[in-house]
Formats: sequence, structure tokens, C-alpha cells
Amino acid sequence: MPLALPPLRASAIAALAAALAACAGGDAPSGTVTVDGSFARLQNEVLVPSCATGGCHVSGSGQVVLSGPAAYDGLVNALPTHTAARLAGLKRVAPGRPDSSLLYHRLLAPTHRLPIDLGPVMPEGRAPLTAGQVEFLVQWIAAGAPRRGEVADAALLTDRTPQSAAAFQPLEAPAAGSGIQLRVEPFTVAPHFERELFVHRRVAPTDLYVRRIHFRMRPSSHHFVIYGLDPLIPSQFVPPWDTVRDIRNADGTMNLTNMLTMGYHVFFGGAMQPEFAYEFPAGVALRIPGGTGLDLNVHYANHGDAPITGEAAVNLHTIPVGQVTKVARTINWGNQSITLQPGQRTTIEKAFTVTDSTTIFALTSHTHRLGERFLIRIVGGARNGETIYESTDWEHPAFLILPHPLRLGPGEGLRSVVTYNNATGTVVRFGLQSTDEMGIIFGYAY
Repeated sequence: MPLALPPLRASAIAALAAALAACAGGDAPSGTVTVDGSFARLQNEVLVPSCATGGCHVSGSGQVVLSGPAAYDGLVNALPTHTAARLAGLKRVAPGRPDSSLLYHRLLAPTHRLPIDLGPVMPEGRAPLTAGQVEFLVQWIAAGAPRRGEVADAALLTDRTPQSAAAFQPLEAPAAGSGIQLRVEPFTVAPHFERELFVHRRVAPTDLYVRRIHFRMRPSSHHFVIYGLDPLIPSQFVPPWDTVRDIRNADGTMNLTNMLTMGYHVFFGGAMQPEFAYEFPAGVALRIPGGTGLDLNVHYANHGDAPITGEAAVNLHTIPVGQVTKVARTINWGNQSITLQPGQRTTIEKAFTVTDSTTIFALTSHTHRLGERFLIRIVGGARNGETIYESTDWEHPAFLILPHPLRLGPGEGLRSVVTYNNATGTVVRFGLQSTDEMGIIFGYAY
């Protein structure tokens, strides 16, 4: 399904597609990039300086390469690895179709609302591209995204007008009786710094049944994840209410108490783009026991020269217990048997099976920075071995609402197939720190 363009872009595309179609012919041999033309300008003046920096989008980064001669073939007509984008029929660049091009959507200002999770805005942690830069991209794609030839107005690249986007608007709370809102109040992120923190919030004195979850964050967010706490957590590791707990101490070391609490986290929900919402099937809801709380985890990256503000809120839309036909549960299937030898790629598989009939309707994944590719395959049954999920971006794994829920019988399940690239000089094992590794299937089922 093509995604709707912001109104300002749609009219421009219609005119450009007709006026510039004749310029789209003539491809150079595969693997080459000419020294002139609109694509070379886009690469040299926009993609490389904005996105192929700091280890991002370069060879060996595990991301699509935007620098060098391979960039064109890695973009044009290439299928995205982002699961939701692929299911929506997008390509990284779809010639003649900016609305079907993932690159275009990923470069829009953060306050443009998208109907599905397409990953974070690029360049992450930096100012969005200017309106002129985005319009140049639109013109190039609308003209057929040719490898060579001048098909876009080069003057747009010098236009410093910011993208037109509304100022950040805090999320409006649900109407009384239809849900609750939990917030992480505004906080400061220093220049050239990543700040990650937790806040433990009370939920409600009585049971709640959540059917829809709606996230909103200020720009430059990396993620917003909500955790419950395992009932077996020792009392000394239960965090205090309403206290900001930074994951790192002032000297940069990890906060040990936070790490111990993290060992008892139970995934509840999450988002990795500024605006995201998902809804469970009719009659299906997550139960939050009365008197408990949720631990809110936000992570911001500021690669700029000035402080920025972080802020996040989530609406938990509820339904009366009388409307609940199935109580959902979260999937938290992790592999702790991880040993990665230095200087090697390692693929580790682990199967997780169910003992009762189970229907899975949403999936996502989690690794740390060495995670290069995460596949989820069906175990058992008529679809044994079928891959139903793939993510190649450890920082922004796809969140997939399955178009057709997966029904598993006793003894059937899912298998994680995770490829790690340990480019370090030391052995890396499972652990809670960012220098350790993980391999977790998160999701929802009933």
C-alpha cells in the first residue's frame, strides 16, 4: 500500500513525473557512478555529509552503504530489509514513486506523521535535511531516479529553508475512563552525548486492560520502551516511583543498580520513531495488574553542538473487562548462551516452543551493537522453517504486526537465527551491558 505524501510534495511530484520522464532513460553499467548528474550531487552534497558519517551507512556498518560507487545499486529498486516497509510495498528508492520510496520517508522532518513504523528519521541525532534538499531528492526520484543526467534543480541544494513541520505537540491524554497517559517529562541532552534513562510510574489501583498503545516523542529519540517488572524481583531492586534514573553515572560508568533492575524487566511495549501506535485484534488486551507500575525507558542521541530537549509520552487505551475475550501476554524469548569469538561472524540459533495452543500477532527483536541480522523462523507445523521476520538494524529493529496472526500448536514455536559480527579483539558473551550481547524475540500473543 503506497503511503500518503505530505500535501506540499504531492503536487510537485505529479508535475515533475510528467515534465521530467524523458530524462529518466540510459543507465550506466552496474556498480558505476558518474562524476556529474543529479544522483552524484545528491550523494556528494547530501547523503555522504549527512548520513555516511560517524560510522553510519558506510562499508562494514551493517547498514545500507550511501558512500562510494555501490550506493546507487544499494538504493534504486532495492528491497528494504525493514520488515514493515517491505510489507507495505516500498523500495529503498522506487523510480518515479517518491511515495513508495523508503529513503524519502526516512528523510522527512520528525513531526511528519507516518501511518506505520518505518524506522527513525535520518540523519539520526542531527538536524533534519532542509526543505530544498528533500525537494531535490523528490525531483530526482520523480524523474525516474537515473544514475546519470541532470534531472533536478541543483539550486535546491543551497536552499537552507527548514522543512515545514509543526512544532512538537505533547500527546493529548485519553478521555476519562478510556485509558491513561504515562510521561517522561522534558529533560536536557548535552551536545555530542547520548542520554538514556528510566522512570518508574504507577499505573492504576485496579486492573487495566490495554488494547491500543500510542507513543509520541520529541525528535532525536532512539527508542522508548516500556517494561513491567518480574513479580520475583527482589525488593531492593524495585526502583522508586517517579525518580529519573540515568543508565550511566556522571563519570560515564554504568549504574549498577539500574543494571540489576534491568535483569527483571518484562517487555510491555515500545517504539523507535517519534510517533507510533499499534492496536491489538478485537477483544484482545494486555492486563496490567492493579497496584503495579511500568518502568519507562527513553534514549536520546544528540550529535549536534547545542543541547536538545527530550520528552516522551505513551497513551494506554483501555477497554472494559467485559469486552475482553482474550488476555494477551508478551513474548520475551531470549538466548543467554552467546559466545562470540573476536574477529569473526557467528550465527547462533535457538528454538522456543509452546506447550499450549498460542496465537502470535506481533514480533520485534533485540540485540546489541554486534547484531548484524536477526531472523525469526517458524518451528514445526505446515510452515516449518518459514522466515516471518527479518531485521538488519540492531538499533531500530522492525516492529511487525503480523497481517495474519500465527497459530502455533503444542510443540511448535519460533526460532531465532542471529548473525553477530564481532569486529572487536575480545570474546563477547551474553550480558546486560552495552558491550555484552543479547538475542531476544519480543512480541505479543494470546
